[in-house]
Amino acid sequence: MTVPQPDGSRDRRIEDPTNLWIIHPAGRLLLPWFVARGISANAVSVLGLVLGTLAAAAYAQWTSWPFAFLGLLLSVGWLIADGLDGMIARATGTASALGRTLDGIVDHGVFTLIYLVLAFSIGTFEGWVLAVAAGALHAVQSSLYEGERARFHRRAKGIAAAPPAPSRNPLVLLYDFVAGSMDRIAARFEEALAQAPDPAAFGQAYAEAAAAPMRLMRLLTANVRVLAIFLACLAADPRLFWWFEIVPLTAVLVIGLAWHRAVESRLLRASGAASQQPSQSSIQRT
Repeated sequence: MTVPQPDGSRDRRIEDPTNLWIIHPAGRLLLPWFVARGISANAVSVLGLVLGTLAAAAYAQWTSWPFAFLGLLLSVGWLIADGLDGMIARATGTASALGRTLDGIVDHGVFTLIYLVLAFSIGTFEGWVLAVAAGALHAVQSSLYEGERARFHRRAKGIAAAPPAPSRNPLVLLYDFVAGSMDRIAARFEEALAQAPDPAAFGQAYAEAAAAPMRLMRLLTANVRVLAIFLACLAADPRLFWWFEIVPLTAVLVIGLAWHRAVESRLLRASGAASQQPSQSSIQRT
């Protein structure tokens, strides 16, 4: 079997290096085998949950460094499954709102299990407070970052936001409400992109300007957290990971969102000035 080429659904300018060189190549290597056997994207999402659960079980023994390494390896397996399910959905045309939501729930579920295991292993009130605070911030950071990333990929192709497909599933509605909160704030830019004379060119200009804040926000990927958990356990203090989540990653989110919105505002002002330029020139000629 030949390894399929990247499907172009992700812009390499903002991808995490571990995705580019490890996670996604491994997923593309496995893709033909899974497709040939009719294994669905949702089944692979469940497989990822199993691997993530085993990683959490390994981290329950984080005081022993071989178990910390085992937790890392199982977490990498989960990340590969997390990317592979999307590849299968796109390759087989089976992408769905439920599958997208399941993917997000698995991501949050795995980290929740790891947080609980580490909190139980520490067993102090301080540890539980840190775990709950870090977990809550993690959920917000991940949801907002995923919305920003999806928005960037779509806009870079010159495609304005379309209304989400209607769904009565409460989990889908809740996930879309949280992850799409920034879409409502960025609605002016979406309108400008939809009305642009050349949406593709406008999208390319946006992608060039927005790549920098998106590269900053890739610190919010699951890949970075997986490595941070391993390093904190290896340093014999999982609380270091929670502080990393609470302080530096929250700062990355706030700065990244503000930077991204500033890029949008700058492009909106530039496009407005450009659209007014012909009328000003015609006034001068008359």
